[in-house]
Amino acid sequence: MSCPHHPTDTPKPGEALVRSEGAQLDFSQSMSYGDYLKLDQILSAQHPLSPDHNEMLFIVQHQSSELWMKLMLHELQAAVRCVHDDDLPQAFKMLARVSRVMEQLVHAWDVLATMTPPEYSAIRPYLSNSSGFQSFQYRQIEFMMGNKNAAMLQPHAHHPERLAAVQAAWQAPSLYDEVLRLMARRGLPVPTSHTQRDWTQPYAADDAVKAAWLLVYRSPQQYWDLYQMGEELVDMEDAFRLWRFRHVTTVERVIGFKRGTGGTSGVGYLRKMLDTVLFPELWALRTEL
Repeated sequence: MSCPHHPTDTPKPGEALVRSEGAQLDFSQSMSYGDYLKLDQILSAQHPLSPDHNEMLFIVQHQSSELWMKLMLHELQAAVRCVHDDDLPQAFKMLARVSRVMEQLVHAWDVLATMTPPEYSAIRPYLSNSSGFQSFQYRQIEFMMGNKNAAMLQPHAHHPERLAAVQAAWQAPSLYDEVLRLMARRGLPVPTSHTQRDWTQPYAADDAVKAAWLLVYRSPQQYWDLYQMGEELVDMEDAFRLWRFRHVTTVERVIGFKRGTGGTSGVGYLRKMLDTVLFPELWALRTEL
């Protein structure tokens, strides 16, 4: 007679391997992976308002994008401090990471693009006036990159804490402003109009700033770290343009030329944003090299 089978005596698939590796299996007295990442809070933050299956995609897409933007802000803020302190090697690492995050955000649009116009139409009435246009993190990124616009404070006026964060980025020197101030400290002929100005105003391209950058680019060995900074900035703006462009094409694919839920003209507004140049002298100088 064969012995009765006891399932508890048989290791589950992979359990023997885990035990042989000495892996921790009992987390009743210690912090687990889910505890560290606060997964209960994160994974319980998706609450579709419509009965449509596809709204989960819409929510996860935008929540995950906001997490990536949180990392971008963390890196950009630190990079600005490093430039201010003339610590460019640290800034290079941070700015390279920002560029790679933007690449992640570009590919995120590929997932949202699987939502068809009828599927979006099914959830649109439930969105009310909420729109990515109102993202306070994205607005901070725009301001830190130099695209200042006082009108963009208004969408956050109803929430004092968010408004304060956006306003702080609006009032502070942008990343590019800090780079130009560093160049002036290094003795390059950056005009005071671009090192001592009202930081809340949009950046205006200047031939004297371009001339200063040309000195750097014509003598890269002499100004190696500034030359590298210029290329880091171009790399980051290149990635930013791709992110914006993929946003436009995805929106056009899903809603066509309807007005945005936030009240903008939708695709028309997003296309205008494609014309924004953040670091104009770094692009213009290439014609003269």
